[in-house]
Amino acid sequence: MFENSTFNNGTILEPFISYMNELTHNPFRLVTLILDLIIVTYLIYKFIVYAKKTRAWQLLKGIILVLIVMAISQVLELKILNFILNFFMPYGVIALIVIFQPELRRMLEQLGTNKITKYFGLDKDLLKKSKEDIYKIVIAATELAKTKTGGLIVIERDIQITDIAETGVAVNAEVSPQLLVNLFTPNTPLHDGAVIIAKNKIIAAACILPLADDKEIAKEIGTRHRAGLGISKETDAIAIIVSEETGKISVAKDGTLLVDLKEDALRNILMKNVVNRRFDGNATKRKISIKKKLLKKQTKK
Repeated sequence: MFENSTFNNGTILEPFISYMNELTHNPFRLVTLILDLIIVTYLIYKFIVYAKKTRAWQLLKGIILVLIVMAISQVLELKILNFILNFFMPYGVIALIVIFQPELRRMLEQLGTNKITKYFGLDKDLLKKSKEDIYKIVIAATELAKTKTGGLIVIERDIQITDIAETGVAVNAEVSPQLLVNLFTPNTPLHDGAVIIAKNKIIAAACILPLADDKEIAKEIGTRHRAGLGISKETDAIAIIVSEETGKISVAKDGTLLVDLKEDALRNILMKNVVNRRFDGNATKRKISIKKKLLKKQTKK
């Protein structure tokens, strides 16, 4: 079918023509071709999505332009230009690896924490990190309580709260007790509002939460506690509240306020309702149940 195909000097389409010839002689290779295309398309898509968030995006557009120029120079037989581009291309690849080493490392780390890795047993690392994050959050809450520094930490669970995070200032940092304590230090730019933790990251600070306005709530409860209750009613997130008046730690969960918690009690609640909930076998069923509840609420409205 493709044996008689020709193209100028034949250098560009030779691999493609050879592959198509192989397909005509072995139709079962079509399955591998489709699988090949799906994998390559997915990898390209994920790379572009990630690159847009980094400084590599502008350089990536430049590389695409160079590749287009190389193809044009080969088709039009611009031999000098094509020789120069082909000569410097290998050195350019090495330079890119050196310059963008941090970005490449982060990309591989994200690949390692992908949900698909749990089927290969690699999800244990994410479980360990999630437990460590809980310990760090508990340490931070305890330190805030000792100094009677007001704090409001919201932990995302199954329902995403990206819209809430967008009301504040993006942080995108690893969870650490020192950073959490510093974010709530009085008279600092980000101390007023809530800190949002999602996917093992502090994603935003100084966020505005919806306030619970139920008449059953005691008038003595302050704005910070009402905000924690509000987010726990509208989503399945858990809010940790530290009172600046009493130094007591409270947790808002599913519209209920658990008050005056000690360090051990706080740790157990977070382990059970965040870590165990995230990694147990019923996560998919729970997400479906949550979606149904949200649909019912929207229908009633």
